[in-house]
Amino acid sequence: MTRFSLAGKRALITGAGRGIGEGIARGLAEAGAEVILCARSAPELDAAAQAIRAAGGQARVLVCDVTDTRAFAAAVAAMPAPDIFVNNAGTNRPKPLSEVTEDDYDAVMGLNVRAAIFAAQAVSGAMVAAGLRGSIINMSSQMGHVGAASRTLYCASKWALEGFTKALAAELGPKGIRVNTICPTFIETPMTKPFLEDAAFRASVLQKIKLGRIGTVDDIVGAAIYLASDASGLMTGSALMLDGGWTAD
Repeated sequence: MTRFSLAGKRALITGAGRGIGEGIARGLAEAGAEVILCARSAPELDAAAQAIRAAGGQARVLVCDVTDTRAFAAAVAAMPAPDIFVNNAGTNRPKPLSEVTEDDYDAVMGLNVRAAIFAAQAVSGAMVAAGLRGSIINMSSQMGHVGAASRTLYCASKWALEGFTKALAAELGPKGIRVNTICPTFIETPMTKPFLEDAAFRASVLQKIKLGRIGTVDDIVGAAIYLASDASGLMTGSALMLDGGWTAD
């Protein structure tokens, strides 16, 4: 349907070399957007972009570490402003709080919060300067709405991102820029694979997911297209829960 079309739009996706970011980039390209895939690993980006182009989409790469906030801001300033920004790069170091180190804190909060905030600053500034009525999609989690053992840092980072999203939505609303989050449950990705291979842990996860299955990357793609498109034109400051019912009780 036309309202879901992204034809003529430009989308920048961070953490796009694999997993959820790569899947979203592929989906946005299929919906008609020109996609810019951003991550640290050039080989992963090149492979993902090549696959998108082979399928008839438009894709190019931006090799950049978003934790280098100045380098990312410079890269954004050097390109045409995107209409869509998927602020997806993130990490996790699950362990009990008693075992959390300052290095763990710096890694998780540095990428999930600090880098995400300054990436949004750079891109929203470019959107405003170009007069674009854009869409910013911050990749959050169900853990931005609940708590879980051994997830203190991750929960703290995603709750922070939820608050940031609401505040930025209020700030950018008058400019016509929408800001929302996607909040997945456990998704089969390279990042979650080591945890989900533990049979006991996987069983505990499935017990919480009302639909009875682990999510896939494709489960996230439709939501990203929705938030990026005119179909969600009145939606801002909101969280789109893709948690299989985890937070329903």
